[in-house]
Amino acid sequence: MKYYLVAGEASGDLHGANLIKALREQDAEAEFRYFGGDKMKAEGGTLVKHYAEMAFMGFTEVIFNLRTVLRNMKACKEDVEAYAPDVLILIDFPGFNLKIAAFAKQQNIRVCYYISPKVWAWNQKRVLKIKKVVDKMFCILPFEVDFYKKWGMKVDYVGNPLLDEKAAFVPDGDFRLKNGLNEVDIIALLPGSRRQEIERLLPEMLSVIEHFPEQQFVVAAAPTFPAAYYQQFIAAKNVKLVFGQTYDLLHVATAAIVASGTATLETALFKVPQVVVYKGGTISIAIGRMVIRVRFISLVNLIMDREVVRELIQNDCNTENLSASLQDLISGPERERMMEDYLELARLMGKPGASARTAGLISKYLKGS
Repeated sequence: MKYYLVAGEASGDLHGANLIKALREQDAEAEFRYFGGDKMKAEGGTLVKHYAEMAFMGFTEVIFNLRTVLRNMKACKEDVEAYAPDVLILIDFPGFNLKIAAFAKQQNIRVCYYISPKVWAWNQKRVLKIKKVVDKMFCILPFEVDFYKKWGMKVDYVGNPLLDEKAAFVPDGDFRLKNGLNEVDIIALLPGSRRQEIERLLPEMLSVIEHFPEQQFVVAAAPTFPAAYYQQFIAAKNVKLVFGQTYDLLHVATAAIVASGTATLETALFKVPQVVVYKGGTISIAIGRMVIRVRFISLVNLIMDREVVRELIQNDCNTENLSASLQDLISGPERERMMEDYLELARLMGKPGASARTAGLISKYLKGS
């Protein structure tokens, strides 16, 4: 079988890589072509375009980069048509991928969607379009099954692929030594993988350092940017950078400041107390507040349906609030409460195996069972 995958950001690259690995176990003759990243490339097949050229966050940011977005979309459509895959597998990234899905259906290409678009957050009527252009939807959040059911769409809940990744993780016993870290408590800073979020959030994260002289701060850097890029924000501050070692960092961290996104759930699965932050463009935030229909921005709080981790959004994301929140997480009742909540979250999330279950369902679908 010929498989074409489209992942538009770092988390999609991670999940796409695991899915490719699982699909190979189902189909020994599988061929892969994709928009993705380094992790997918490491699993074989042909990388057509790297997600670093595609990831834009916020309404205005997409508009300002519309020419690039449209050029990428045109290239993707042409490449999918030329490759003529047996199935197109789309991974999250809905603004781009739903348009690719509609094009694929016009070409009579079967469409599977792995990791549902967050249609429950805003513009829920998009489900009607999804029903028309997606043949099989595989969800990774427990509440999504009931949401789709309300719209008359049957979907498959496969569990969360982050559980697979964590289960496969083997800690590096020399992590501290290799990165020049001592035995002092570590505060992990996870500012995201996209330029816009790094440039808005990392300076705020770094602003708290002087309030915590007894801790050491470490930034989980995105491999798509060089060290020099991060140094412009760090300057003379005593901060370490680690590339491609986020799980090792979380494994030893005492607390963390995390950009809203997949990393909030990863941090919780490693049982690291965290404060979640988000900053967007003024216009994007204004539009978002008008259309978004959920109470929380972090996956942890969304899954638990209550506030487990504190969220600092826009102007609330400042030195004073970050310092106070971080201090509560280092020691005291807030830290203990969050650790107890993480145990409940783990029970809700279930067991590893999402990638294998999804690959099995895709294989079964393609065989017509």
